[in-house]
Amino acid sequence: MLRFVPMIVIMGLIFFVSHLPGSALRWYPRGYSLDKIFHAFAYGTLAASCLFAFNPHLSRIRTLWAHIGIILFCLVYAITEELHQSFIPGRVVSGWDVLAGLTGSLVVVGIRSTRKLTKQE
Repeated sequence: MLRFVPMIVIMGLIFFVSHLPGSALRWYPRGYSLDKIFHAFAYGTLAASCLFAFNPHLSRIRTLWAHIGIILFCLVYAITEELHQSFIPGRVVSGWDVLAGLTGSLVVVGIRSTRKLTKQE
């Protein structure tokens, strides 16, 4: 069960930052591409913590389904966080933020899948 602690902490940090009003984000970079990099990094980190949380000793088929599940989980979490932001003053809902988060999780899970497949061959 301790393997889930990092995942829960990352989810809490993402929730905390998305709950901050726009006026509290003066430290946050206003550059469009840097914002997307932060989203990709946050959800890539969430995907990595999910990979850590789930059993690393799955068979090849179960690993594929676990990786797909992790990507879907990160996508759903990104969507719900964007919806959550719609209720926060000074925050904007963006499908591009969801796409950036999905990209970050795809990169991390893709790297992990590639490494796992090359080790099994």
